[in-house]
Amino acid sequence: MDRVSSFDEPLKKLLGGATAKVMAEHLDLHTVGDLLHHYPRRYEERGQLTALSDLPRDEHVTVVAQVADARIMVFNNGRGKRLEVTLTDGSGRLQLVFFGHGVHKPHKELLPGRRAMFAGKVSVFNRKTQLAHPTYQLLDATDADEATEAVDAFAGKLLPIYPACKQLDSWRIAKAVDAVLPSAQDAVDPLPPTLREGRGFAALPEALLKIHRPQTRADVADAKDRLKWDEAFILQVALARRRYADTQLPAVARRSVPDGLLDAFDAKLPFTLTEGQEKVSREIFDDLATEHPMHRLLQGEVGSGKTMVALRAMLGVVDAGGQAAMLAPTEVLAQQHHRSITEMMGELAEGGMLGGSALGTKVVLLTGSMGVPARRQALLDLVTGEAGIVIGTHALIEDKVQFHDLGLVVVDEQHRFGVEQRDALRSKGKQPPHLLVMTATPIPRTVAMTVFGDLETSVLDQLPAGRSPIASHVVPAKDKPHFLSRAWERVREEVENGHQAYVVCPRIGDDADEAAEKKKGKGAKGAAPEDDGEKRPPLAVLEIAEELRKGALAGLRIEVLHGRMHPDDKDAVMRRFAAGQADVLVATTVIEVGVNVPNATAMVIMDADRFGVSQLHQLRGRVGRGSAPGLCLLVSEAHEASPARARLSAVAATLDGFELSRIDLEQRREGDVLGQAQSGVRSSLRVLSVIDDEEVIAAAREEAVAVVAADPALEHLPELRTALDALLDKEREEYLDKG
Repeated sequence: MDRVSSFDEPLKKLLGGATAKVMAEHLDLHTVGDLLHHYPRRYEERGQLTALSDLPRDEHVTVVAQVADARIMVFNNGRGKRLEVTLTDGSGRLQLVFFGHGVHKPHKELLPGRRAMFAGKVSVFNRKTQLAHPTYQLLDATDADEATEAVDAFAGKLLPIYPACKQLDSWRIAKAVDAVLPSAQDAVDPLPPTLREGRGFAALPEALLKIHRPQTRADVADAKDRLKWDEAFILQVALARRRYADTQLPAVARRSVPDGLLDAFDAKLPFTLTEGQEKVSREIFDDLATEHPMHRLLQGEVGSGKTMVALRAMLGVVDAGGQAAMLAPTEVLAQQHHRSITEMMGELAEGGMLGGSALGTKVVLLTGSMGVPARRQALLDLVTGEAGIVIGTHALIEDKVQFHDLGLVVVDEQHRFGVEQRDALRSKGKQPPHLLVMTATPIPRTVAMTVFGDLETSVLDQLPAGRSPIASHVVPAKDKPHFLSRAWERVREEVENGHQAYVVCPRIGDDADEAAEKKKGKGAKGAAPEDDGEKRPPLAVLEIAEELRKGALAGLRIEVLHGRMHPDDKDAVMRRFAAGQADVLVATTVIEVGVNVPNATAMVIMDADRFGVSQLHQLRGRVGRGSAPGLCLLVSEAHEASPARARLSAVAATLDGFELSRIDLEQRREGDVLGQAQSGVRSSLRVLSVIDDEEVIAAAREEAVAVVAADPALEHLPELRTALDALLDKEREEYLDKG
């Protein structure tokens, strides 16, 4: 059998159809290689074989003994069951206890007279030595040698505990691993030999053996060090190759032109740019001046002025004779960007129009719901080059949309756009346009390196001058209802002082919403896991708006905004709110990103525990955008000791988005953060933790860049190419193709 094919061997051949079927359906394991990469989650200590007469307390032991007695004890008025088993080995006696559902199997198997091995931690209860819920293996072998062999195999080892499922428990997976473990010798080692030797790593077959059947804890550590590196390195090579391929593409250099549109815009700015904005702008303009496409991720705090940086880049490209397109995830956001950009540019956004500046250009909006005449005009302005800047939703990607000379694509909120959408927009240029991706969710460095590793990263971490601090407080509505009454009083006070407020709810509360609720029978999308048992559906915009109009905020001008409204109605509501013609906006998370109303100073988030940490941080960023201080009240009925409340307290305690994104990551673990769009990454990260292994990821990235620079096609590293192909098979390739 050749070296690659034993790893590709279907499990059915080695394990039989029934076991292989369960593994495929419930654990997504199909081949020998899949099973060898299904690592134990943890290891139980079995302890050395010990006589019953000298059991050490609080230690893991393994004993071989005979069942002397077994009885079921009932307690708690018959509601609780406990199985007590007494063992003897001639030197002493020992009690075993099993509780609850765990009593059935041992009650059937541990009959008086049966001999077995038992492993567990020794404790003392009622002055009796006992093992609670030990693992055990019956020793019914008639052959003494066989029994001795079983005892040797069982005692003194680390017992691997595998990620299992209801249909297949850990010890059966361990037996299956035993059957395929000889194939570990055929493992193709992806690490270049110089790298492996230089870092002192074990060979891959040895690492696989050590992770599945370690003799000591040191074996486990060795194996994990090696396997983590494989995961980090192969992933970083894939990303480095993508980056390298992008640098080989030709692009039109868009060099800044003095005394053009950008200089005219800068001259009329009523404020100076922050140091951070200046630095990031320099990085972007340097990239735009090169003859291969820029691929840059701009991440920054809520309100750090990313739009300003992106707009200056777009104006620079227009100066250099190109066009710029900004892609937004929703119509509300596209309209919002269009409105704020035309306001910031003033007469510079009226190129070719009466009263417009001679240096100006046209700024057009293109969304799916525009009327036919307006859409036709926008398309005409793009194809003739009349419009230097277009802002739109993915309507921009459609076949009908043609550009005169697309030079720069700005994508807002990267995680909502896949790479294939970026590529579709890219193909609109005569040569690939430059690409700037903006995300308002601060991403820890390690996640940025893993998920956005094909992009260079710029970070804006200062807030512009004049932005106000935001005070955040948790309002425990269930424990202290008077706190909620006070929250509404605070909203009224803000309005009386000439300001405005948002009230955010997780749900809309219309007919379509209700039907979805009934069908689902539980909380809103995005509800935290611990809320699954909640009987009450999440609070809804339409209901809360009605309650506030009649009750706590009666007499104030209250408007509603949600995703199922007609786009024109949404836009009209936002315009009225921005113009100060409404006091309170009751909305869903459609206001999460980019909505800019400097006069809005207060936000009340209902059922705040139903939102994720970064989403709460995003929402909170909608207030405190002017000179008056902001206030964010997180209303929750979650119990004080619950994880949900801990999450809210973390949000209330800091305004640092990078710190919050780290907390978010620790609480949700990386699978959720990398998200379904990154499912390939998730399925390929088994021992590597995006949270804990920052140094490994950074070092692997450096090595990967060096390897790809020296040998872009990996011609001299066939084993690494094989490993890449395995990672990037059709399903998993999507982790690079989804944003």
